[in-house]
Amino acid sequence: MTTTPSQTIRLTTAQAVIKYLSAQYSLADGVRRRLVPAALGIFGHGNVAGLGQALDELADDMPFIQGRHEQYLAHISTAYAKASRRQAVLAVTASIGPGALNLVTAAGLATVNRVPLLLLPGDTYATRHQGPVLQQLEHPTEADATVNDAFRPVSRFFDRINRPEQLLTALPQAMRVLTSPTDTGAVVISLPQDVQSHAYDFPAEFFEPRDWKIRRPLPDLEEVDDVARLIRSAERPVIIAGGGIHYSDAHAALEALAGQVGIPVVETFGGKGAVTKDEWWQVGGVGLEGNFASNTLVKQADLVLSVGTRLTDFATGSQSIFENPDVRFASLNIVDTDTRKQGATGILADARLGLEALARALEGHSTAESWQETVHSEKAKWAPIRSQWLDADTPYRPEDHPDAPVTGAVLTQPQLIGLMQEHARSGDTIIAAAGGPPGDLQKVWDATGNRNCHLEFGFSCMGYEIAAGMGVRLAEGNNDNRVVTFIGDGTFLMAPTEILTAAQEGLNVTVVVSENHGYQVIHRLQMNRMGREFGNEFRYRTTGGSVAVDDAPKARLDGDYLKVDLRQIAEGLGALAIRATTAAEVREALASTRDTQGPVVIVVPTVPHVDLPGGDVWWDVAPAEVSGQEWVRSLRSDYEQAKGRQRWFG
Repeated sequence: MTTTPSQTIRLTTAQAVIKYLSAQYSLADGVRRRLVPAALGIFGHGNVAGLGQALDELADDMPFIQGRHEQYLAHISTAYAKASRRQAVLAVTASIGPGALNLVTAAGLATVNRVPLLLLPGDTYATRHQGPVLQQLEHPTEADATVNDAFRPVSRFFDRINRPEQLLTALPQAMRVLTSPTDTGAVVISLPQDVQSHAYDFPAEFFEPRDWKIRRPLPDLEEVDDVARLIRSAERPVIIAGGGIHYSDAHAALEALAGQVGIPVVETFGGKGAVTKDEWWQVGGVGLEGNFASNTLVKQADLVLSVGTRLTDFATGSQSIFENPDVRFASLNIVDTDTRKQGATGILADARLGLEALARALEGHSTAESWQETVHSEKAKWAPIRSQWLDADTPYRPEDHPDAPVTGAVLTQPQLIGLMQEHARSGDTIIAAAGGPPGDLQKVWDATGNRNCHLEFGFSCMGYEIAAGMGVRLAEGNNDNRVVTFIGDGTFLMAPTEILTAAQEGLNVTVVVSENHGYQVIHRLQMNRMGREFGNEFRYRTTGGSVAVDDAPKARLDGDYLKVDLRQIAEGLGALAIRATTAAEVREALASTRDTQGPVVIVVPTVPHVDLPGGDVWWDVAPAEVSGQEWVRSLRSDYEQAKGRQRWFG
């Protein structure tokens, strides 16, 4: 790198990318921090001589973390950004072709959840005298198409850099999207292999430190007054709190409004833990995997105020949960589209500022004592049900669950959650994303007292969880606070590889595996909508059968459960691995490993098919409209009847 008299710096494209990223800062509420403090990646021929060389040369400015699978490295970055309240991201680089495309799922997850993610995938040659090159897509009518075009529909910003000087406009645009509360998501800077190594005389000023302010849009007082009037006129208002509460740091403002006016607060998956205090108006998770109390209150509500949420079908029960015929909707959101959902009267503003404005507008107002008594009553009804299911000291009774397979497990998954809840301290974080764990945590986890619950359920992405534990740990610098990832054996077998990365980096994370022999939450849905198990449990194919015989009856996957030693796999990947069967053993494993340096994996056998009670909310998953199986026809009839609960709003 050389500085010329004309105040330019001659750098390769890749060097310029890394040097620029190293000088970018976010500014939120007066707090300034590195926007991109590190990079992760896996090198191949599509990025090793370009970005690889730049990361090596500039390693003091941009630390590098080596990984095992590109998708999971991107999940680390997404979880890091989420735990950092969208104020910092980690850059992720991958090579050409399959390496790059491994990032597409992660891009979708980040964009759907509106979490910033910066991806730097390699791309095939911009010059063409070498072609066709390895991993080039030779499209019959679009000669400039590459596989990286697959990123376009799942990204908030995409640019392919075919000349070095294009960085002068592309990188500032990328930073704008990464720091925008409304537009953020996956940002993809596609870097052709050859262009990464091309040089250009960049303006020196381009690499000066720059601050990107994360704005808090002010509420319009007329919109605040409109929503305040709705609340004053409502007899049974409810607040649905979403992930925007976390990103806006609006917990105190939400708690002040709810306590002042006397409005019960229920939480979406993204909003889990929005209320940090255990108060009478704090009711917990809502929707398909919510608890009885939350769902009962929402069904009765005549006004629903949603704050910082997209209101997906899990929260709304596919638009069936709002049963009060006179229900009205209000919304506070930073995204215009979301303020208008359900035909709501909207406030387009930052969640914290909007809630504070509402509290001022509602000064002196309180909900009726009868509504508050209803909230107390419903919450009191749910409490002993929750306690009973989480009680790990009352032995599991097989006779109470005659349809549950006999596996030798003595704990249920709810009891395992109860043990983790018992262990959790203020500042700890539990993570889940797909399968049964996020739904169970949504229903029963007590996230008050800063016992954080990090749920990714906008994309419900298996494979996010172990990586996310690493991202949260990187964002959470206090090792006294434990980061626990809670997964089933299905997720563990799909994506265990980054345990080795955690060992390499010495990251203190705990992975608790509920070993229940399959994709059991989908098995449960399958039984409710299809009538019998098929392809969801981990079983051997029937002895003597084969899928290869042409005309003979095919053997099914209905033999014994697969014999897999998850503990040994985890140990082989560098973790301290423990198999804990009883409540006492789980307690000991959690307590004794709390301060362990590096990854810990605790495998706990749990009884299949023993689930927490449902939330009495319908979900629109349709059985086959025609079938030769009689039981499917019956399930379809039940579905058609239940579908009548759906309503259209706005």
